[in-house]
Amino acid sequence: MVRDPALLRDLALILLVALAGALVACVPGALLLRRLHRRSITLNILVLQVMTVLAVLAGILAVAAEMFISAHDLHVILIVVPLAGFLGVATAWWAGKRMTRAAIWAEDARDKERQVVAWVSHDLRTPLAGMRAMAEALEDGVVSDPATVAEYHRRMRTETDRMASLVDDLFELSRIDSGSLRLTLTQVALGDLVSDAVAAAEPLARSRGVRLVSTTQHWPQVTASAPELSRIVANLLLNAIRYTPSDGTITVTGGREGDSGWLAVADTCGGIADTDLPRVFDVAFRGVKARTPGEGGGGLGLAIVRGLVDAHGGQVAVENVGGGCRFTVKLPS
Repeated sequence: MVRDPALLRDLALILLVALAGALVACVPGALLLRRLHRRSITLNILVLQVMTVLAVLAGILAVAAEMFISAHDLHVILIVVPLAGFLGVATAWWAGKRMTRAAIWAEDARDKERQVVAWVSHDLRTPLAGMRAMAEALEDGVVSDPATVAEYHRRMRTETDRMASLVDDLFELSRIDSGSLRLTLTQVALGDLVSDAVAAAEPLARSRGVRLVSTTQHWPQVTASAPELSRIVANLLLNAIRYTPSDGTITVTGGREGDSGWLAVADTCGGIADTDLPRVFDVAFRGVKARTPGEGGGGLGLAIVRGLVDAHGGQVAVENVGGGCRFTVKLPS
């Protein structure tokens, strides 16, 4: 193939001139990016995109200065490149915002996981230590009278049930946080579901001297997944029973409001501190000492309630009422 030496010289000159022009923008941009490496992702992406556009413009202007581009073509290029660059910068800003939100969410998720692991480790360590001590006492014959042996067996079973409940809560929370929770939505008779939940919680409430009352006669139907909705009601009742003193009352009510059905669980726990109200649905949050008895759970029950309600497209809220607090759940009818 015959090559034109003049054309080759022109191509080499164009490459060198364009490279020199681009370096005028790239070198300061690279130095700026190095200084911004600890700043926000959005800012770094914007600087990178702007640097790319300026490098292209600098290369074009350098080549134009060497008379390789006509005035008409230069005007066209100077219109097209800034316009395309503006769109590129706008897209980079949008992508940077999304990446920043994703990074913040991931960091929050890691912090939440570390917090949960710390809390659960503490909650598992205590009953495990007690069970080990009782098992060793039984094995070594330290206790032998039937009454004490029976009491040790009862306490070991109680602690086993408590740990199993905690593991169930962790599994449910992991399904919610990982996005693997799949709901099978149907029309659910809220009254029947609440009635079953109250009946299941009645023995525990009676053992603590707490009265369960459901005053609603006409319950609405809601669009929900029955197993998850049962878990919501059960967790709210368990939370209320746990923090309501003896001779206290828990009232379950419900109804319809616009296009939503709602249920509420009100107790006589004495109320929640105003500073704690916004945090009661946080993972592993247990509140002040008045609401943290020794037999309390892992602080996951209300977090599961919020996750399941959100998955249904509903809302959950808490407020202090006379002598206690009231948890309200709204779901689509």
